[in-house]
Amino acid sequence: MKVSSITLKVIKAPLKQPFKTHLETVTDREAIIVEAKDKDGLIGYGEAVPFTSPWYTEETIKTCYHMLEDFLIPLTLTSPLQHPGELQGLWRGIRRNAMAKSALEQAIFDLYAKQNETYLGRLFGGERREVAAGVVIASNNVEEAMRQIDGFSGSGYRRYKIKIDPLHDIEFLSHIRDAFPDIPLMADANSAYTLDDIAHLQKLDEYKLMMIEQPLGHDDIVEHSRLQSKLQTPICLDESINSYHDASSALTLGSCGVINIKMAKVGGWTEAVRIHDLCAENDVPVWCGGMIEFGISRAHNIALATLKGFTIPGDISSSSRYWEGDIIDPEVVVKDGLIQVPEKAGIGFSINEKRLKALTTYSQMYR
Repeated sequence: MKVSSITLKVIKAPLKQPFKTHLETVTDREAIIVEAKDKDGLIGYGEAVPFTSPWYTEETIKTCYHMLEDFLIPLTLTSPLQHPGELQGLWRGIRRNAMAKSALEQAIFDLYAKQNETYLGRLFGGERREVAAGVVIASNNVEEAMRQIDGFSGSGYRRYKIKIDPLHDIEFLSHIRDAFPDIPLMADANSAYTLDDIAHLQKLDEYKLMMIEQPLGHDDIVEHSRLQSKLQTPICLDESINSYHDASSALTLGSCGVINIKMAKVGGWTEAVRIHDLCAENDVPVWCGGMIEFGISRAHNIALATLKGFTIPGDISSSSRYWEGDIIDPEVVVKDGLIQVPEKAGIGFSINEKRLKALTTYSQMYR
């Protein structure tokens, strides 16, 4: 499959409301849209989703653009390519930089699926016709958090995720459980705790959480194994799962009961599917994590979530959760807690070119 050109577009849009964690408050979101075109004019789309500053991962918009422009795109355009599955081998001399790799691999897999007139998820054995959706409640005010839950309840989301930290977790969870005793609820700690907090974390067992996501260090696997043995609530690893090797190590050590697979963070389709298959073999449930994405990344996540191992609702909310207008057509809609999987080839969505152009702050084509 010959890729004739690759275009990078930097886009930026304000969030409808700030996304707040104890690490950072996000009010505007940038991303890099990758367009891979073949000689017949077909275009595959990917989306790079690092943040503007390195508060979540070491990658940023600037470093990601640099890796794409100066390393990944030149290698890809000058190397013979029969199948997108060859890309990870082609890029083996470039360490890490997972979000840059993911975006370009997404675009080329989308192009390949369109060339073969196949929905992208079907290339990897995805069978679901609808995927269950969860939503993130990101506020440091418990009254606002409960208003958000109440507002999202009309869409029937199948799982609600609350951001917690040691200073406010009991207050948040007790108020929310009193108001919403039956909702599927999980807590995301974003590495806010240490092993000194074991006794405190054990108190959270009473709130019947689906899981506690990444309570300890963002790069830790070993200490989580010690903590998991002390908790009834399953631990979900997120930030510390950046590769198949990380996932394998976590399962070997018993560090978690659930894994959150973020395609962008593990380097793309190839590695995400390998982790999914590993977890399925070990009867460990997985779900598809989100990164406050625009519609292209969201479309790839929907396709990934059609695989059988994704038994927990993912962070794949409606486009309207974050945006006044998304860059795909139709926009993603959650109804009765479900998203209908598209049937069209590739990512299954068209691009809203007018909206994409309006959000683009810089564009460059490479041949």
